[in-house]
Amino acid sequence: MPIHDVYARWLRPFRRRRMRRFAREFRALPRLRVIDVGGSTFNWSFAPETPRLVLVNLRAPSDAQTLPDGIRLVIGDGTRLAFADGAFDVAFSNSVIEHLGTPERQAAFARELRRVARGVWVQTPARGFPFEPHLLAPVVHWLPRRWQRRLLRRFTLWGWLSRPTPERVERFLAETRLLGAREMRELFPDCEIRRERFLGLTKSYVAVRPVATLR
Repeated sequence: MPIHDVYARWLRPFRRRRMRRFAREFRALPRLRVIDVGGSTFNWSFAPETPRLVLVNLRAPSDAQTLPDGIRLVIGDGTRLAFADGAFDVAFSNSVIEHLGTPERQAAFARELRRVARGVWVQTPARGFPFEPHLLAPVVHWLPRRWQRRLLRRFTLWGWLSRPTPERVERFLAETRLLGAREMRELFPDCEIRRERFLGLTKSYVAVRPVATLR
């Protein structure tokens, strides 16, 4: 089975619940101007309604030629967004900030999302959760980097299915930096940091600048 099919099956129930929570928080979705930085139409297929949506990505996604009406694609860098302050009602990002590699780039990304919109919804996997969602493997992300280099290719589902080269393993390690609760509070000081739980453990953090701020 291709790795993207495995991810899609794994993510689907979590994304469905998350998008329903988003819709309850930010009501009247069709009237909202939403910027989704690093996202695709996959998440929005689980939303009960679609907002006036701008997708921002470094490169065009595979479905760029068949975007539904009301969804616009912009090629851009989430750490340097080409939009005015407060241009959107809500800045949305799902499982993106952990791929920026360094604390400096993560801080720039968080500042830009907080700058271009009055409302904020930014989700990221919790570093303290024992199952690493990108590798589809337990506890490997807690190990020293030199051990991870040895284990990623042969002892994770990601490694078994995608058979990454040593160069791709190095790229994954350089780009992936999971966050804890304290770092999320520092990155989003004007947001409420909510926790998504699975089996009683914090699976993800969501920084929310709530709907009341939009009124």
